[in-house]
Amino acid sequence: MANIRLVKAMTAMDRPGSCSEVKLLWPYSVNHNYCCIYRVPCGLRSVNPEAYTPQMLIIGPLHHYKKAQAVELSRTDVRYMYYNKMELHKKKYLENFALAYGNQTVEKFRSIIKRDEQVIRSCYAESTDTINSDDFVEMMLHDSVFLLVFFMHNGPRYIDKTGDFLFDEPCYQYTIFGDLILLENQLPYALLESLFEPFYDKFGGNITFRDVILQGFGIQGKVTREKKFLHFTDLRRLVLVQTLGLTEEEQINAKLVRKESIVRLPNAEMLNSAGVEFECSEEKDTLVIEFERGILTMPCFKAEDNTERVFRSIMALEQCHYPYTAFVCNYIDFLVCLIETESDVDVLVNKGVIKNWLGRKGYIAEMVSRLCLEIVDEGCHYYDISERLSDFYENPFNRSVATLRRVYFKDLWTGTAHVVAFFLLVLTLIATVASVLQVTQKDNNS
Repeated sequence: MANIRLVKAMTAMDRPGSCSEVKLLWPYSVNHNYCCIYRVPCGLRSVNPEAYTPQMLIIGPLHHYKKAQAVELSRTDVRYMYYNKMELHKKKYLENFALAYGNQTVEKFRSIIKRDEQVIRSCYAESTDTINSDDFVEMMLHDSVFLLVFFMHNGPRYIDKTGDFLFDEPCYQYTIFGDLILLENQLPYALLESLFEPFYDKFGGNITFRDVILQGFGIQGKVTREKKFLHFTDLRRLVLVQTLGLTEEEQINAKLVRKESIVRLPNAEMLNSAGVEFECSEEKDTLVIEFERGILTMPCFKAEDNTERVFRSIMALEQCHYPYTAFVCNYIDFLVCLIETESDVDVLVNKGVIKNWLGRKGYIAEMVSRLCLEIVDEGCHYYDISERLSDFYENPFNRSVATLRRVYFKDLWTGTAHVVAFFLLVLTLIATVASVLQVTQKDNNS
């Protein structure tokens, strides 16, 4: 029954055949209906390889080979030192977990992973046949229990030393969460759910494993109960995409209907010069962009240390798994059109649409422009808005009014001065006309 539960959790699609039925032709899983964890395409990786590389924590099989190199390469690359350190930490977590909850619980986890091994392997687009069965099961067990214990302990502030460097030195937690978003660094969430929901039913009280995960990522209340996700990268995408309010039918239609690509959207400085007002959306973690009555309302783009890594993994997932509903890629494409220079960044920072925590504004423009390199464009969800913005900019009346406001009414004092000057000019003109009429009348009378 548990095996059926895992299969149903993986996908609602038809059950594929077993791995023994078909030979692997390319490094892709035969059971492609379950496939959801991908190696980042080489074109995307070439733009910024570091953005897809774990800094500290290796999860799953796609970076498993690095563990064998960890001891030797740690002399020249500090990341490998941390890889090795985290593998030892996983073993410690598993030992402590067995002491706390019993070896029987650990053996139950191990038996579930062994039973569902072929389904789990099928979740990876790249073949995992280089890892033998025993090693694969142990890797999944150590990684899964590490995630369980890490999320269980994450949240409370530990004033006194605990002996766990991840919580005694909180800066490491930031790095761990960054690594847990990477597309290549994932475990199938259905596996974690199959292992740990029964565990939480027994030991967790009123809280579920899903609740613990959402709290750990700080997104509790942002994902409704009926929404399913494939892994942590997919979870971060889901938080953004569901704000569009598209029904399942609308998302299916979005795959079938060919969308147009953005071709003529002016940049932020040009739109601002034409009178477009920029406003930051009050809702956080959203992809909703609206343009009404000359006001462009956009999500807040937080430019911080981990921004590029997070967006790159989500966009790589969309390129591989959601190519025709790549809404996050579409949002970044829209943003790239708006941001060409530091002046565009200035406009958006001043309007609160961009929160700059990176310092140099030029870096934001460079980072955003790089995000869309090597992205395959299958049309943009924001095409209609881009067309309306372009029409607004090309309207001469809008640009004239904007120039008038910018030059003569840029602030209260300037506007007041120009209004007073205008009235003085009108009064002077009236006085002049009156004088001319008076002189003309006198001449006529004489």
